[in-house]
Amino acid sequence: MSPPAGTWSQVHVAGHVCDLYDPPQPNAHAQAVVYLHGVHLVPLVGNAAFCRQFDKHGLRVICPHTGRSWWTDRICPDFDRAITAEKYVLEHVLPYIHSRWGAAAPQVALLGTSMGGQGALRLAFKYPQRFPVVAALAPAIDYYIRFNDPEEETLSAMYQDAEAARQDSATLHVHPLNWPRHIWFAADPQDDRWHASSFKLHTKLASLGIPHECDLETSHGGHSWEYYNFMAPRAIEFLAARLERERLRIV
Repeated sequence: MSPPAGTWSQVHVAGHVCDLYDPPQPNAHAQAVVYLHGVHLVPLVGNAAFCRQFDKHGLRVICPHTGRSWWTDRICPDFDRAITAEKYVLEHVLPYIHSRWGAAAPQVALLGTSMGGQGALRLAFKYPQRFPVVAALAPAIDYYIRFNDPEEETLSAMYQDAEAARQDSATLHVHPLNWPRHIWFAADPQDDRWHASSFKLHTKLASLGIPHECDLETSHGGHSWEYYNFMAPRAIEFLAARLERERLRIV
């Protein structure tokens, strides 16, 4: 299998680092992906499994760095003391990629893993017109269960208690009359901590009649990069196909 052919670069957007990926042949419709990283801050830079898919579909990608912010609309000292991660994406990242690549809604998709997976879903549920296409791998949707975890320091700086965090979770932001048109998420059954919250989200969406696709059965390494990499082709294929569907959509 040939190695990825695109190029990575790094820029500062409003004072924060963002990684950029340019495939060798970007698609002709200014389609782009915003990738939201996980809690361990592992970047996509150099990840062949994901980059091959970006190359295949000609997708440009921006990867903002926001620390352990959980991609919330709460001030997180680990990221910035003046702007939330959510507002940073909306007010700075989106205008930047529009200026640089000409990419704008509905031709911008969200993709995330773990912490970033729940962030992608929550952003899409809150702003479905801006983000009609979203894919999440192993999303840590019920992140409030980490509130009293000794290794978790940022949640207590953002929320009064675990219940306040629960009220801000992606599942609680689902609107029965206004949702992203294209939703895909997946969680490994061996993912003991986070699989249940993906199943809960699937159940809620199904009960409300909200169209979505999910894979809660494929197992390949639990909550790990082994799983993310294995599922990357399906996630990015979904994004590419649904961005194209959005492009052809008659309003």
